[in-house]
Amino acid sequence: MNERLRLLEALLFAAPEPLAEAELALRLGEDADLAALLRELAEAYAERGVNLVALAGGWTFRTAPDLAMALKSERDVTRRLSRAAVETLAIIAYHQPVTRAEIETIRGVGLARGTLDRLLESGWVQPKGRRESPGRPLNWVTTPQFLVHFGLESLKELPGVEELRQSGLLDIGPAVLGEALSARDEDAEPAEDEE
Repeated sequence: MNERLRLLEALLFAAPEPLAEAELALRLGEDADLAALLRELAEAYAERGVNLVALAGGWTFRTAPDLAMALKSERDVTRRLSRAAVETLAIIAYHQPVTRAEIETIRGVGLARGTLDRLLESGWVQPKGRRESPGRPLNWVTTPQFLVHFGLESLKELPGVEELRQSGLLDIGPAVLGEALSARDEDAEPAEDEE
């Protein structure tokens, strides 16, 4: 095994989160063929207990999917997300960047202060700039940690409306969904005090 391949393996193994190709290229040297090295390493790990995968715009080792059931363990979950937090997270994921007022319009109810705080503490959402509208409300977006936690390489991997409906996770009709999507495009009143 050549030294660059060994270094790549060590970098990915030691990293607590996926590493971007730019960072890997910087550490391996400009003359390294990063694509070939990643391909070779992925092939070497393809039939092993861990696989090299692309997640959240970077590369990381993950447990092989066929071993997931053998590794499951029961543990107490001390904190669960409320329904409001799950709905808010979904709205941010699908409509980002989105303001608090837009989230409230889509949900059809006011948003409790703690909801965005809880998602922010989890590391799944973050404020990103301000809307150029009266009150200059904060825009909310998902983070790379959101992608890693849910096993997504990018937001393009989120299921579509039809997939959600077929799985029974979406129980609203097209009219209601259309209203929610069009409400996002309307000028919302400025939110009082953004979190």
